[in-house]
Amino acid sequence: MDWNDLRVFLAVARAESLSRAGQVLKRDAATVGRRVAKLERDLGQPLFTKSPQGYALTEAGSRLLSHAERAEQAVLSGVDELAGQSGQLSGQVRIGATDGCASYILPQVCAAIQKEHPELELQIVALPRVINLSKREADMAITVSPPQTGRITVQKITDYHLHLAAAQEYLADAAPLVTLDDLSAHPMVGYIQDMIFYPELDFLTGMGIERVALASNLVSVQLGMVRQGGGVGITHDFILPFAPNLQRVLMDQVSITRSFYLIRHEGDARVERFARVAEELARGIRNEVARLEAMA
Repeated sequence: MDWNDLRVFLAVARAESLSRAGQVLKRDAATVGRRVAKLERDLGQPLFTKSPQGYALTEAGSRLLSHAERAEQAVLSGVDELAGQSGQLSGQVRIGATDGCASYILPQVCAAIQKEHPELELQIVALPRVINLSKREADMAITVSPPQTGRITVQKITDYHLHLAAAQEYLADAAPLVTLDDLSAHPMVGYIQDMIFYPELDFLTGMGIERVALASNLVSVQLGMVRQGGGVGITHDFILPFAPNLQRVLMDQVSITRSFYLIRHEGDARVERFARVAEELARGIRNEVARLEAMA
């Protein structure tokens, strides 16, 4: 079986679309379709069910998928072994993350890793939802909620901390904030309730706060709202050094701890590029969270 045919099969299985698979493979959709059809003829059975919604794996396609993924990992491992004889990493690694981590932690960490490995290409995918590793939206992901199913490995990286905060200019003119009950006199900034994809991020409901005056699905936008004096919001301690006009409030009454986890494909542990990037990534995130929180 031709490895190039398997590459096309994997791309279509993950993208569920000829056009999106073509974008990944840098080929036109017609060419991708011909390669899929050739593979199906060679195997004597359909691998995909075609519909207006896209391409879905048949039972035969699902069986082939696990074998194709193992072949992919073997090829990547062989390439990395030859390329890594100099001790330098090369190739592409795509890292998925929640937007808070992607915006305020990963830029520094990934820049340091890439500086040590100039031939390495690191990509950060910031999504305010669960990253789908099985479709290779990313090679690895930083998440706040470890998944319980799938062929994955989960590694806890570090805890991080959050507190209520508001702009100093806002607090100077606002009603007093001494107890939690006082929050009722202040507009709250937080997530859009029906767009919270991780229960660990539903901070305000746990505090009994039902109404959010200013909301966004992105941490960076929430931060902007708080910085502009829009009200009081839950803010990551590691973000505070980037927002010097913010002041934590009610620290003795509200202190939240969450954790970052590194999620990887189970078989990728055998691919040196992914294994070493994962190791350096976890260490870098741990150190960067500690450094920034110490500055808060």
